[in-house]
Order: sequence, then C-alpha cells, then structure tokens
Amino acid sequence: MQERLIRIGTRGSALALAQAHEVKGRLMAAHGLPETAFEIVIIKTTGDMILDRPLSEVGGKGLFTKEIEEALFEKRIDLAVHSMKDMQTALPDGLVIGATLPREDVRDAFISLKHKSFDSLPQGAVVGTSSLRRQAQIKRIRPDLQIVGFRGNVQTRLTKLRDEVAEATFLACAGLRRLGLADHITDAVPVERMLPAVAQGAIGIEIRVDDEDTAKIIAPLDDQATSLCVIAERAFLGTLEGSCRTPIAGLARLEGGTLTFKGETLSPDGTRHVVSSKTGPASSAADLGVTVADDILSRGGREVLQS
Repeated sequence: MQERLIRIGTRGSALALAQAHEVKGRLMAAHGLPETAFEIVIIKTTGDMILDRPLSEVGGKGLFTKEIEEALFEKRIDLAVHSMKDMQTALPDGLVIGATLPREDVRDAFISLKHKSFDSLPQGAVVGTSSLRRQAQIKRIRPDLQIVGFRGNVQTRLTKLRDEVAEATFLACAGLRRLGLADHITDAVPVERMLPAVAQGAIGIEIRVDDEDTAKIIAPLDDQATSLCVIAERAFLGTLEGSCRTPIAGLARLEGGTLTFKGETLSPDGTRHVVSSKTGPASSAADLGVTVADDILSRGGREVLQS
C-alpha cells in the first residue's frame, strides 16, 4: 500500500500509550509499513485532569473521549485508540468503532503486598477502588471490608498500596498485562465471582464514518469474536443506560456460532443485585444484550439501578 502518515490519537497514560503502540505494531505488521508511517498524537482529556474526585461525580465515561473525538472530527488525527470499557455507549454521529483488537484477560486482579487473596483479607481491612462496580461487588461478597477511593493510573495506585493507604486494590488484569506488570497480580479473580466491566480487556479503534481509507487500513486488525462480544455487552449497557455512575457488569463469550451473555446490576452498597444469563446466535449479538438487560429490568433491576 502507498505510504502515508497515519496519525494515532491517544491519551497520555502509560497504559493508553502501550495500547496505541500495540495498534501501531499490528498495523506495521499487517501492511509492511515502517515506523515513520505513523505519528502518535497524545491528547489530554478532561478525565486525565480530574484526579481529586470519583468520575461518577463529574460526568462518567465521556470524560476520557471527548477531546480525542474532537481531534477526529477536526482531522488532527486519523484514528483513536480507546479502552472500550471507557467508551460511552452512544458514539457521536459521524464516528464509528472500525476495529476491535483481540481481547486480553477479562478478569479483575486482586493486588496486595500483604495478603494472598480476596478471602485472606482480615476482618475490616481497607480496600482501595473508585470503581462503583467493584465497590458494590466487594461489599456484596465481604460487607465487613472498608473501601477508600483510589484514582490515578496503574503506577499511582500501586504506589498507594506501598504507602499503606489500603491493604489491597483491584485492577483489570488486561491493563497490567499490557504494561508488562503481570507480576503485580496477586490473584486473578474468577469472573464467576466478580463479573467484569462491560468491554473490559478490549481495545477499540475509532474512526470517522466517511474515512474509507483508514477503514481499509485498520480492517485487518478487527477480531470478530471480540467485536461480537463487545457489541452484545455494549447493547446491554446502553439498554440499562449505564455509566460510571451505576454498578453494572457484563460478559459475553463466543463458542462456535453461539454467544453466552451474563449481566448483573447491583445497588451501590452491594445488598441488592439482579443477574441474568442467556444464549443466542452470534449474528444477533446486540439483540442478546438487550434481552438480558430487559430481563434484569423486569426482575427488579430498575429499582436497583435507581437505589
């Protein structure tokens, strides 16, 4: 293919840059392009600048994408690399997820310098997390634990553990692995115990709908299995109108041509939760996500979401 400068937009955190470089590496391999064919464009988002408050208090998921999407519209970048779990369910008109990379480990990582597992935490131990989903799930499993807010990037949170702000924290296994920090994972929590965030572990590439050239360039990177699972999960989230302000979890798995989807919503204190699991054809991924959401809403989920 003819060489052109491909500008990749990303946040500036270590994890975001690792993901942008992964996309660049995959594009180089797919098309035989040199490093000079790419420019990594770092864009500071509102979410990166607000570190003193939980995201649930200041606007939710769009805080990490707004400025990057503006750069796409203004053609300052050709594509944007996102953690799909940070993406709002409804994209702005004119933008689309053009490719989804193969998914990493979807599980949450239990991290502690003192304790081997979630269950080994002593009564009343302090756990650091700002994720409302994780807070609710932790409280449901271990109501005795105390929770303190943890914001910041992966390295910041690990430093807080060393400073004994908390005895343990939870992070996505995927992010730790992409940063080469898998050795910090004390224990990977089974999804049967802590259902992950919607689209956790998935990287999406966002482009302009009318940019056919870039669409062709990124097409070889799309992993159909991951894409179908993420479509189901995001349809579920969108139906529940979920954001960073709502404890919602969901995971789809593809086997052959069949998707299995499990979704969950919880009250913030973990005392109430509604779970639903269903299967359906992969060709109807979005419909499956909506069906599970509707089932949860019909069985008390609406009241849980409003609690």
